[in-house]
Amino acid sequence: MTGSDYSHQYPIDGTLDLHQFAPDETRDVVTEFIAECLRRKIYSLRIIHGKGIGVQRQIVRSLLTKHPDVLAFRSEGGLGGGWGATVVDLRQQT
Repeated sequence: MTGSDYSHQYPIDGTLDLHQFAPDETRDVVTEFIAECLRRKIYSLRIIHGKGIGVQRQIVRSLLTKHPDVLAFRSEGGLGGGWGATVVDLRQQT
């Protein structure tokens, strides 16, 4: 899926809700979402993976740990989703 295809199918506003994607799509969807956010100069992201048994959360966090443009990530606090969402800080592009 190219960046332009992705942005036509899903609005790019810094929030990605993974509930509509299967776990085997998670890695590709998150990778492309990060790339598109960087292109649009969106550096604070919110990835909603749900609480469930944690399959998507593990996939997301494994990817974020290795991604060169990710500065930090953490569980969203308070009423914003808790451990059902991850907040991501991206490295700003110059």
